Amino acid sequence: MARRQREEEKDNHERWLVSYADFITLLSMFAFFVVMYALSSVNEGKYRILSNSMVSAFRNVPVNSSGTAPMVVPTSAPAVPKVNLTSKTQDAVRQQQREKMRHVAKEILEVMAPLVEQGKVRVLETSRGVSIEINDSILFSPGQALLQPPLAKAMQSVAEVLVASDFPITIEGHTDDLPIKNTQFPSNWELSAVRATTVLRLFADAGVAAARLTAIGYADTRPVEPNVLADGRARNRRVTILIDSEIPEKGTEVNLQGQAAQLKPATTVPAEALPPSSR
Repeated sequence: MARRQREEEKDNHERWLVSYADFITLLSMFAFFVVMYALSSVNEGKYRILSNSMVSAFRNVPVNSSGTAPMVVPTSAPAVPKVNLTSKTQDAVRQQQREKMRHVAKEILEVMAPLVEQGKVRVLETSRGVSIEINDSILFSPGQALLQPPLAKAMQSVAEVLVASDFPITIEGHTDDLPIKNTQFPSNWELSAVRATTVLRLFADAGVAAARLTAIGYADTRPVEPNVLADGRARNRRVTILIDSEIPEKGTEVNLQGQAAQLKPATTVPAEALPPSSR
């Protein structure tokens, strides 16, 4: 049997290259993942900053310099709206004033009961307060503005009732549509205004504060009946005493810049300052 001659195996000196290549591959992969992780961290931070900015814009929550918004803890129950105490207080005051005003109207009805029964005086309650409507045929002679003596006493009694109250009082003069023109009254405007002022002067002389009194002449612009028949014209010739129950409100002045400034209460001209022709 022939002996095989063993060939001597040579040592492989390049075997380390395999391990080195594997190490380089792992190192490259590690570096790649480190870079990817770094990039993902930056994007996440930018995302958080953007998200927090949007939340702050919609919720009006301030964002600090680090880009994070403070924690907002939602409440477990909705907030209970505050009760508007000012509105309720004003309503209560208005109700008290209306009750006082009705008491004044009742006293006036008792004072003028005979004229109420004759249909010469009507007491009406409106949204503004109580109005006492008096037919001017019992107050004044045709085309005149002087109170007739029989009614002066009755109006004096009404004034005594009004002295004890504190409501603003507006006295309105009304006429029919028949024109009037003389040296004293050029038109129904002057006649209605002077008749209202005559009643105002009586109230002021009886002790009603002048700051509470206002006289207005409407002429024939506010009829309550058509000025066709004599009865309708007689109904339109009247003097109305309005007891105002509303609480006056301060107005605001709007200037050219669009800013509002609070107005001072209007100054009321005392009855004593009226010209002699209106007294």
